[in-house]
Amino acid sequence: MAKLDLKIPDLTLPDGNKIPFIGYGLGTAWYKSDPNSPKDQATIDATKTALKVGYRHLDGAEVYNTEEEQGIAIKQSGVPRDQLYITTKVLTHIDDIPDAIDRSLKKLGLDYVDLYLIHAPFFAKGDNRLLQQRWAQMEDVLASGKARSIGVSNFLKPHLDAILETAKVRPAINQIEFHPYLQHGDLLAYHKNKDIRVAAYAPLTPITKAKGGPVDALVESLAKKYAVNPSEILIRWVVDQNVLPITTSSKEQRLSDVLRVFTFKLTPKEVEEISTEGNKKHYRAFWNNIFDANDKS
Repeated sequence: MAKLDLKIPDLTLPDGNKIPFIGYGLGTAWYKSDPNSPKDQATIDATKTALKVGYRHLDGAEVYNTEEEQGIAIKQSGVPRDQLYITTKVLTHIDDIPDAIDRSLKKLGLDYVDLYLIHAPFFAKGDNRLLQQRWAQMEDVLASGKARSIGVSNFLKPHLDAILETAKVRPAINQIEFHPYLQHGDLLAYHKNKDIRVAAYAPLTPITKAKGGPVDALVESLAKKYAVNPSEILIRWVVDQNVLPITTSSKEQRLSDVLRVFTFKLTPKEVEEISTEGNKKHYRAFWNNIFDANDKS
């Protein structure tokens, strides 16, 4: 299958570093519950396929237990390190972030990551001082050169407000679950105001986990108009809001198809229509143990 001949655009982070505008995710489908389980060849092969198709941004995390597979795929791919953008996240060893980054780098076989994220704020159980202390450790990792940029994931306004009170370096990005059925109210506007970029995981939730909802007909109609798949419409809806999508698949054709999102744009009216229809339904795919069923934050 021919590689799609296009250049994936970059998103410029507040610190001036550039990040490819789509990431290949090594969580969810590839997640291993046991860190001591054997290396998963399927994860290695799928990651190499993504790199072959043209993805350069790999999004992992220590809690996925796939950092070793990610590292093997990077090595076997032959893609030079300076052409790759590697993200990982800390959660399992959140009590000692300097140790956690060393563990991750060893598994990845790398000297540094391009982006290091606190995976979620919920470990702090509302203790703002603890969040601030952990963010200070992230700043230490940045200063050490082991991460080129630092950020967060699954943070809401109160968590961000807490760390911004004492931060010397603001988070470059916040990676959140974001799709038409979970738009988080005015959270995107808040990020714009604070000059923090946003990345979206689970952008395909309306057609993977919440089928039969109000956006289905509109997404199908737009897919026909632009001669693409419904998944590409949902990812383009994310991109058109200046949000960076994280997606995954083991299928080469699908991975290639997704990159077509950079060959067309939805009109502002179409983006708004998807948002309006999406707001008629609420569905959260992750962290349901933390949030009440009707909590749209």
